[in-house]
Amino acid sequence: MASDQTRGAILNAAERLYADRGFGDVTLRDIVATANVNLAAVNYHFGSKDELIAELFVTRSLATNRERLNELKAAEQAGGGRAGIDAIFRALVGPTLRGCLGPSSESSTAARFMIRASIESVPPIRRIKNREVDHLRKFAAAMRRSLPGRAEADLYWGLHFALAMAHHTIRERERLTKLSEGKCDLDDVEGIIDRVVAVSVTALTGEKVQGRPSGKLAAREAH
Repeated sequence: MASDQTRGAILNAAERLYADRGFGDVTLRDIVATANVNLAAVNYHFGSKDELIAELFVTRSLATNRERLNELKAAEQAGGGRAGIDAIFRALVGPTLRGCLGPSSESSTAARFMIRASIESVPPIRRIKNREVDHLRKFAAAMRRSLPGRAEADLYWGLHFALAMAHHTIRERERLTKLSEGKCDLDDVEGIIDRVVAVSVTALTGEKVQGRPSGKLAAREAH
């Protein structure tokens, strides 16, 4: 097997196993058996299990962060260089929630891997999250342009709470479904994004978001 093919086979096998079984229950021997390679190949390409997990997480995170920044750029262009705070929050949480929730996303290996990464706190992923914050600084800068009179600490707390709501919704989706007896529809991803954005804006500014309900929420209100 060519070197690139070997590397790809290891990454695909690892992502699928971690998505299915979690980080703690999967060994390097499980990965090499699934990828049909030898242990030396994992050591050669990645060095360790932690480095393999880190590469998978970075690859998926970069894709999400690019989508976030593209949405932020579009929102600022539409606003003549200054986006509304609701559009900024939507760009921040929308790609993450769309990537992990809903019938089409939840069935994908990539989504299930990122859900595992959100649920299970493992050292290589924690280190990356704590270190890679440059794209979030761009959101903080956009928030300063949107709300120039707001204290900077308030903006950072607002950003932090919006992310926390999105990640908690992903981590605890099954509990919310059971608690609400199905009344909270976790398949209505655009409706979830609307809710997270609305709460984030209200918490930061004290103002309610005036916007159209989306997804299944809009359909219900139409009746």
